[in-house]
Order: sequence, then C-alpha cells, then structure tokens
Amino acid sequence: MSENVTAGREFDYHGPALDNVFDTYKQLREQCPVGKSEKHGGFWYVTKSEDIFAAEQDPDTFAVAPSMLMPAFGTDMPLIPIDIDPPDHTDYRKVLLPLFTPKAIAKLGDGMRHTSRELAQEVADQEVVDASHAFARPMPTIIFSRLAGFPEKDWPKFDRWIDDIIYERTDNPERAWNAGREVIDYFDDLLTSRADEEPADDLIGVLQQAEIQGRKLTHDELLSYCYLLFLAGLDTTAWAIRSSLWYLAQNPEAQRVLRENPDEIPTAAEEFLRTLSPVQGMARTCKKDTELSGQEIKAGDRLVLVFGAGNRDPEVYDDPDEIQIGRQNNRHLAFGGGIHRCLGSNLGRQELIVALEEFLEVVPEFSLADPSEPWHGVGPLTLQIGK
Repeated sequence: MSENVTAGREFDYHGPALDNVFDTYKQLREQCPVGKSEKHGGFWYVTKSEDIFAAEQDPDTFAVAPSMLMPAFGTDMPLIPIDIDPPDHTDYRKVLLPLFTPKAIAKLGDGMRHTSRELAQEVADQEVVDASHAFARPMPTIIFSRLAGFPEKDWPKFDRWIDDIIYERTDNPERAWNAGREVIDYFDDLLTSRADEEPADDLIGVLQQAEIQGRKLTHDELLSYCYLLFLAGLDTTAWAIRSSLWYLAQNPEAQRVLRENPDEIPTAAEEFLRTLSPVQGMARTCKKDTELSGQEIKAGDRLVLVFGAGNRDPEVYDDPDEIQIGRQNNRHLAFGGGIHRCLGSNLGRQELIVALEEFLEVVPEFSLADPSEPWHGVGPLTLQIGK
C-alpha cells in the first residue's frame, strides 16, 4: 500500500492527529486532494480551497443534515441552525442575526476590553502562568455569557462541559454524551425558570420572543439553539486566542512588531485564524451522485470540508505554511463560507483582536515554558513571563 493511500485512509482531524496535521494536509493536497478516510465510520475528505468553496456554495448537493459535526457533540438532536438545510435554514438563522451584527457587537466593546485587561493583568503579575486557564478561556466565556444571559454563578461549570463534549468525544464518547446531557438539563432548567419572566435583553430573551413561520419556538428548539451557542461561543474563540499566544510566545520579533504597531493586530489576527483555525473541518452529506476533483461521490456519502487544509492551499496563498502577520488579501475559511458561514464571526473576530491588543499592552515579553504543549485546543499554555 502506498504511503499516500495509507495517510488518506487513516486521515483524522481530531486530538493528537492535529499535532502534525499540516504535514498531512500538504501530502493529501498534493497526492489525493479528495479521498476516503476510514475514520468515524468513513468519510470523503476535501482539501483544496476551490473545491471547498464550491461545496459551500452548493447546499442542494452537499447537505448539513443529519449533522455538520463528526462525530456528534454529545447529542443526537440536530443543532439549530447549523444542522438545518434550506429552506428552513434561512428562518432559523434569521432569528439570531440582530445579536451578531457589527453594531450589536460594538455595544460589547467596553466590557470586552475591561475584562481582557483585568485578566491580562493577572497574567502579568506572575512569572510562570497557564495563559489558557488564566486568560484565553475565561475571556470569551465571560463575554459570551453576558451576551447570552448565562448566570455568572454558573460560569465555573462551563469549562468541564466544553472539555468533555468537544475534546473527549472521539476517545470517550460516553463521557461526552453524559456531559451533553448535563448541558441539556442545565438549559432545560434555565429556560423553564425564565419562561414566566419578562424577556431580558440578551440572547435567551431574543430566542424566547422569536417566531418561526408565524409561531413561537418550541422548547426543544430553544434547547437546541442554546446548546449550540454555548459550545460555539465558548470554545472556538478560546482556541483562537490560545493558539495565537502559542505562536507569539515562540516569535519575539512578531511580539515586538505588534506591540509597537497595535494597529496591525487585526491583520495578524486574520493570519492566525487562517493558519491555526479552531475549526479544521465540517461535515456534509452528499444528496446526489456528483464528482469532485475526479472522484465520484455517491448520494448518502459523508464528507468533510477540511477548512484547515484549504487555508494552506498553495494555489491560493504564497508560502501557505508560513505565518506572515502582515499578510494582505487573506480570504480564509476559518469561519466557513456560503449560507452556513459562522454566524458569530463578527464577535469571535473582535474578541480575538481585543484579547491580543490588551494582552500585548499589559503583559511583558513572554515565551513558552513548556515547548511540548501543542498548538491546538484549549489545554494548558504555560508561559514564562518577562523572558
């Protein structure tokens, strides 16, 4: 069996497989850009940027149902709106649009900056610190929880649920499902307790007042919205902040440039999103026989659009594996594309920018204290401060 066929059949984009995934992406793009993996019940992987964008623009052929997630995130119910196909998708997505416009996100700006600065100061006061635990994780948890209306007293529970559901589901699915059940029970109680209250000016309040096709959302629909927004709002931005700091900790020159030129941080943030994206791939189901890059894909086949591979496609980017903090015209796939493009992209992008601005403003030069810690996920990021 040739090396490229073996790599394709064993291809995965979860857990330890991410340690060297960029080398794998390069090999697959060059030798088998659309191929079949035996992982997770079998799926086609799509690695070229052009093919991914084409699939994103064709929901009639590439559906999200039964789930855009592979494997599932601790539940067997479709997550609204990302697991909903047209025509219903538009109505479900529209419910949330007012909360994620640039104008709405701008209202969070002062609180976002104040929280980031407070957390960054706690990091700066230590010599060695887990910046993931002290900064990258709590910052988006606090910001999104305020937006959503999650009680502050409950925030300490959230990290364990995120870890169990997202990072244990491939090796320990029972643990993920148990945590998923706890989250469903949590939102069941929260929604019930707020059902007779005057709707608040937060995400849950908006959902409680929303209508779909002339009717109020059902309790199960509300649960699905809350479950998805909880996972998406707390994990992905924490990953993006952590991975950006991971890179900067190894590159003192990049730290210097961004400290001296903070107006360049938004550009750098886009490059971190491109190269170290929290979402490395999303699943689809083929609805009819079709072809991608010469491969015949049958109706009913599952496939994964590997955003992380498309983000390093040499046909799109010069020196694609090199992180260039000043890179311009950076049309990446970190937020997906098409009708299912990440609804919270404005919020996630702004959180990342503000987090980097405040961290670099407050925290002295920092480096990795433990070079063995990987680039991906929301696990520990041990930094040496002041060196």
